[in-house]
Amino acid sequence: MALLAAHYRLPATYSLRDYAEAGGLMSYGPSFTVSFRQVGTYVGRILKGAKPSDLPVVQSNKFELVINAGTARMPGLTVPATLLSTADEVIE
Repeated sequence: MALLAAHYRLPATYSLRDYAEAGGLMSYGPSFTVSFRQVGTYVGRILKGAKPSDLPVVQSNKFELVINAGTARMPGLTVPATLLSTADEVIE
């Protein structure tokens, strides 16, 4: 999808950082590093004898904003400096 949007010069946002790395304008979604760590903690608790039905539901608490500045330049978009400064990663 990211390649198709880039081909037609359409700015697009996604929930997975892989799309921004593949040419999408930006992504905003959960940090997989934090999510995988939470999964590991859950598995550890289950292996130690906890019943899965007794464990609380956990949601992501860390989200990443990734901006592909190279894609932004293609259609002539200008990404505000304030947005670039708040991004977790800017891909050139």
